[in-house]
Amino acid sequence: MRKVVDKSMLGQVWAVASYPGEDENQNSADNLLQRILISRGITDMAAMERFLNPAIKDDMPDPSILRDMDKAAAIIADSILNKEKIAIYGDYDVDGITSTAIFVKYLRALGGDVIWHLPTREGEGYGLNVGAIDEIAASGAKLIITVDCGISGIDEVLHAKSLGLKVVVTDHHSPDSVLPDADAVVNPKRSDDTSELSYLAGVGVAFLTLVALRRELKKRDLDADIAAKISETNPMNYLDLVALGTICDTMPLTGLNRAFVATGLKVLGLRNNLGLRTLMDIAGIKKPSVYAAGFALGPRLNAAGRLDSAAPALELLLTDNPLIANDLAQKLHQMNQDRIDIQNAIMVSAGDMAQKCCKDGHCSLFVCGDNWHGGVMGIIAGRLKDKYNLPSCVATRTDGVINGSGRSIPGVDLGKIIHDALARGIISEGGGHAAAAGFSLSAENEIAFCEFLEQAVKEQLHGELPHREVVADAELDAGGATLKLVNKLSSLEPFGQGNPEPTLILYGASLRYATTMGHGAHLRGTVTTSSGSQLAFVGFNLVGTPVGDFLLDDANTNTKIMLLGKLKENEYNGHVSAQFFLEDIAV
Repeated sequence: MRKVVDKSMLGQVWAVASYPGEDENQNSADNLLQRILISRGITDMAAMERFLNPAIKDDMPDPSILRDMDKAAAIIADSILNKEKIAIYGDYDVDGITSTAIFVKYLRALGGDVIWHLPTREGEGYGLNVGAIDEIAASGAKLIITVDCGISGIDEVLHAKSLGLKVVVTDHHSPDSVLPDADAVVNPKRSDDTSELSYLAGVGVAFLTLVALRRELKKRDLDADIAAKISETNPMNYLDLVALGTICDTMPLTGLNRAFVATGLKVLGLRNNLGLRTLMDIAGIKKPSVYAAGFALGPRLNAAGRLDSAAPALELLLTDNPLIANDLAQKLHQMNQDRIDIQNAIMVSAGDMAQKCCKDGHCSLFVCGDNWHGGVMGIIAGRLKDKYNLPSCVATRTDGVINGSGRSIPGVDLGKIIHDALARGIISEGGGHAAAAGFSLSAENEIAFCEFLEQAVKEQLHGELPHREVVADAELDAGGATLKLVNKLSSLEPFGQGNPEPTLILYGASLRYATTMGHGAHLRGTVTTSSGSQLAFVGFNLVGTPVGDFLLDDANTNTKIMLLGKLKENEYNGHVSAQFFLEDIAV
C-alpha cells in the first residue's frame, strides 16, 4: 500500500494498492483492470478470464464434496418416494426465506407433501425451537430439513429425534465443537468438511443439496410420473432466489457465489417468479443488479421478519396468484416504510447517546433504550459504526432483559468479544463473527458489559482510537476517467462483499463549478482535467460537510483538487457519459 493523502477534507487517510510497474500506462483501461484483479489476488491469465466471465458450468462443484451431502440426498429422496410429509424449517432473514422457498418450490414441483416453518424474531428467535418441532410432529411430518439454521440446535434435534422425526441439517453458520445428532449435517464450516465452500450463504448450501437430490432421484427406479417431473424441474430456475439470498447475506461474491449471482441476476431479469416480479414493479426496479437486490428487494423482504413474521415474504415468493402477489408485495412495501419510520425515530435517540460517548473519548459505542424495536438494532448499529468509525452495539431494554446487536470495524473482532463476555457470565446469550454479533444480558449487568466492551476494544486497538483509512484500487489522471474505462470496469461486476466496486483517486482536476440538488442535500458539478476535457460528478449527502462547503464556495473555482470515489455510467436524454460519484476530496 502507498499513502497518497495524509488527511482529506473528511479527515481520512487515502492509500492506494501498489502494483508492479505502476508508473506505466496509468490511464490505460486494460492495464488498470489487470492491476485491480492482481490486487484482489487474481494473478494468472486463466483465473482472470474465469473471473471476468463467471459461469455456473465452470464453478459448479460436485455436491458430494460436502460432508454428509450424499447421505442427506438419499434421506430426502426416500421421503419423497415414500410420500412422507416433509417440513422445511428456515429463518426470518432473506437468506433463510430464499433457502426455504427453493426447497419448498422444488419438492412441491416433484409432487412432495411439504410444509414450512419460519420462526418469529421476537417470539421464537433464531433457530430451532421445541414448540415448533412439536407442531411439526403433530402435523404428521416424518422429516425436518433445516435451511440456514440448525447447526446450533443440539437439544432441539435430540427432541425431534425423540419424537421419531428424521432430521437433515443444512446450514452455513459456524458450528460448536459438537454437532447436532441429526441424520445428516451438511455445512461447509464443519471442521471435517474439505469442500472449501465455507463462503456460501445458507441458500447456496440449500441449492447444492437440491442438485444432489436431483441426481440421487435420477439413480432410482422411478415411475414415469415422477421421472417426468424431475426432468421438467431444474433447480437452475431458482438461481434468482439463490442470488438474492447470497447478496442480502453479504457473502463474498467470489468463486461459486460470483457465478450464482451473475447467473441469478440474469434469471431475475427473466421475471419468471411472480412474487419477485410484482415486488420489483412496486419498488420501481427496471434492471436487476446487486444494488437493486441488496437495497430494494432485500429490505422489503426483510421488513416482515423485522417487524412481525417473515411468512408474508415467503408466501410472496411461493404464490402463483397475481392478486395475492400484489397484496403481499404492497404489504411488504408498507412494512418496509414502517420499519424505516421506526428506525429513524430510534436513530435520533441513539445518535444523541452515541455523540455523548464520543465526547467522552470512548473506543466503543453502546447505546440502549427502553422498549426499542428489536428488529432494527443491527441496522442502527451499522449506521453508528459508519458515522463514528467505532465498534457499535445497540440494544433494547424490556422487562429487565437487554437484547442487542453490534457491528464492528476492521481490526476489532466483535464476535470474539461477545464470546468472551459469554464465557465470563457477563451476558447470558451471544454469538457472531468479527464484523457482527448479537447478545442478551440482564439489565443489572449493563454497566459491566459496557466496561467489558470498552476494555476489550481498547486492547484490540492497542489503546488508540482508530483512524479512517480508505484504500483505493488505483490512482490516475482525471483525463483517463472516460466512458471506455467505465465499460472496462463494468466487466468486474457483479460487485459486492469480497469484490467491491473499484474506488479511484483522481488527480489533475480543477473545480469548474458545483451546485446543490435533491432538496439541497446532494451536490453535482464538473471538473476540468489536465487534458482540457470535463468530467461530471455527483456527491450524495455531502452538503453541510467540509467537502460540500469547499465545493460550493465560488472562491474555490479553478482550484486544483483530488477526488475519491467511483466512476459510473450516466444516461441523460439518450446521451451516455462517464460520471464520478464523489465521496471525498483533498487539496
